[in-house]
Amino acid sequence: VQTLRKKSYRPEVLTIGANTDPYPPAERDRRITRRLLETLLESRHPVALITKSALILRDLDLLSELAASDLVQVFVSVTTLESKLSRIMEPRAASPARRLEVVRQLTEAGVPVGVMAAPMIPAINDAELDKILEAAAGAGARTCSYIQVRLPLEIKELFEAWLDEHFADRKDKVLGLIRQTRGGRLYDSSFGVRMRGQGTYAELLARRFDVARRRYGLLERLPPLSSEQFSPPIAVGDQLSLL
Repeated sequence: VQTLRKKSYRPEVLTIGANTDPYPPAERDRRITRRLLETLLESRHPVALITKSALILRDLDLLSELAASDLVQVFVSVTTLESKLSRIMEPRAASPARRLEVVRQLTEAGVPVGVMAAPMIPAINDAELDKILEAAAGAGARTCSYIQVRLPLEIKELFEAWLDEHFADRKDKVLGLIRQTRGGRLYDSSFGVRMRGQGTYAELLARRFDVARRRYGLLERLPPLSSEQFSPPIAVGDQLSLL
């Protein structure tokens, strides 16, 4: 809030959830994300949220009001449509069916929604990419994107241990395909390729995605949000409104 009230501040879309889901279990009680949304609504500040949690529906009142002024976009992560695989990939997260229901309810409330099919893991869930786009469009999503699995730093070791536990029979195939998209390595941080990789496998996946996106009438991206309505949040007594 203090940042928003600086005279030098210039509003740009604030993305919440790019690194950590804004709706973890603790949010039920702590309501930090909700208070942030209340402040952003008060100041007419544009925001984009990325989540895999159905808890976002708790804030439908705020999101629909933000959407009415072109101030919000929501992106729901749908990694697989198979409940069993979902429990292996993202334990304790909302089921695929529940996430699609989140997309449906947000859309019905007038909130622009996109679906993120991420991460796509070769020989694990990549075969579902087309079906995920079809399900996303059916639930009302207006756009869809995907990201190939990324394994920076110590994530590589954690991922290999995960494969040993759940997919030992195809571990070599999975890692081999990932290396094909990363110049022989398990990770390439180069800008422009780190999200989708390169090489034959990556090109085929990108082609499948583009064909499916057009088939199901999904936009390349959502329309831009409004930044012109911004008004700095007011102070309440000696405390700022978020506090």
